[in-house]
Amino acid sequence: MFDKFHEECGVAGVYANEDAANLVYLSLYALQHRGQEGAGIAVSNRNEIATEKGMGLVADIFSQEKLDRLTGDIAIGHNRYATTGLSELQNTQPITVTINAGVMSLAHNGNIVNADEIKQELVKQGAIFNSSSDTEVVVHLIAKSKKEDLLDSIVTALSQLKGAFSLLLMTNDKLIGVRDPMGMRPLVLGKLKNGYILTSESCALDLIEATMVREIEPGEMVIIDDDGLKSIFPFEKTAPRPCVFEHIYFARPDSFIFGNSVYEVRKRLGVKLAEEDDVEADLVIPVPDSGVVATLGYSEKSGMAFQMGLMRNHYVGRTFIEPSQSIRHFGVKIKLNPVREVIEGKRVVVVDDSIVRGTTSRKIVKMLREAGAKEVHMRISSPPTAFPCFYGIDTPTRKELIASTHTIEETRKYITADSLHYLSIDGLMECVQSYDYCHACFSGAYPTMHHNGD
Repeated sequence: MFDKFHEECGVAGVYANEDAANLVYLSLYALQHRGQEGAGIAVSNRNEIATEKGMGLVADIFSQEKLDRLTGDIAIGHNRYATTGLSELQNTQPITVTINAGVMSLAHNGNIVNADEIKQELVKQGAIFNSSSDTEVVVHLIAKSKKEDLLDSIVTALSQLKGAFSLLLMTNDKLIGVRDPMGMRPLVLGKLKNGYILTSESCALDLIEATMVREIEPGEMVIIDDDGLKSIFPFEKTAPRPCVFEHIYFARPDSFIFGNSVYEVRKRLGVKLAEEDDVEADLVIPVPDSGVVATLGYSEKSGMAFQMGLMRNHYVGRTFIEPSQSIRHFGVKIKLNPVREVIEGKRVVVVDDSIVRGTTSRKIVKMLREAGAKEVHMRISSPPTAFPCFYGIDTPTRKELIASTHTIEETRKYITADSLHYLSIDGLMECVQSYDYCHACFSGAYPTMHHNGD
């Protein structure tokens, strides 16, 4: 298995465009990096909502025939990466239900840290759950609210949640977008020639030629219907704490999130990493694709030549996630291959965005030595990841994170590099100045006091 964190999901919703399902499909395509487990699209024709879902990649799930069945001018879609709940079809979103206030469909990016408690309470009261995803808890809370008005029900329900949520809701005639008060996960608003789009990242807007209007604010709820666009701030105010890992790894470099260009931030991380470093080497190479932009910054600042010393095979599907032991042995080689001509006889600096368990870094170092590298110096464009995330990232348990059980020197020995250096937390924070970011995965300082990091 490739030793990386996984984001939990991307969402997209289109309002008042006859091509809604196709536009959502294309947006999910652009957001494929946010989840490859399954995807779904729900469409309203103003009378009823139709849904199509499947397991796997967006392009494999939605045939033209399936998209043709989804007629209507309002649609929402979802890419799933399982963080809570198993990877199975009933956990794929959007979830469409009929409740007192009418029919609605919901898609969610993030993780609700008090979902289990709420679920137990609801089950005691007779609620029936048919999935293990925390999104279904939200649906139940909305359904259970005694409010006549759907918006009031949504606000009442979401006010009970702790954790991260960027949500899209669709009724027969409305599209609603919400970001949790801490604004942990991104959500942007775009304008189409006809209608509006709400989506996780701005790179989806570029693909369908929508113009970015703005980011949805932390704690904001946007309601789009035939009266136009209305914005309210229904939650108790709290200091925004967006997830800094979106900038380090999750978001696509061509996206603009949390007031910053992801590309610019990643490049600054590389510059800062070089500023904090004094290694002497011949060239710097990225671990593709996640390390590329930081490596450009590192190369620029250090004056070391930037080379592509590792090549990535872009056609590796999900086939190799749980293969037999004999194939797993080749796991990293299937994805990455060193370029001997670049590396042989050289002192090489390798830049990556993070080390999770350490197994991949260890294989990369070994691979570079086998290709003739004289020295291998590992450089990481974020601080050591020592704590799990509870806000929508699929992190291993704390004991599996190498930085929580090993010193930097012990980690260096384990991955067999000549030296290992991480970006400092202060250095990281200097590069992302617009907010007081959540950095619990590095510091253990969780913004919701719901977890102690075990």
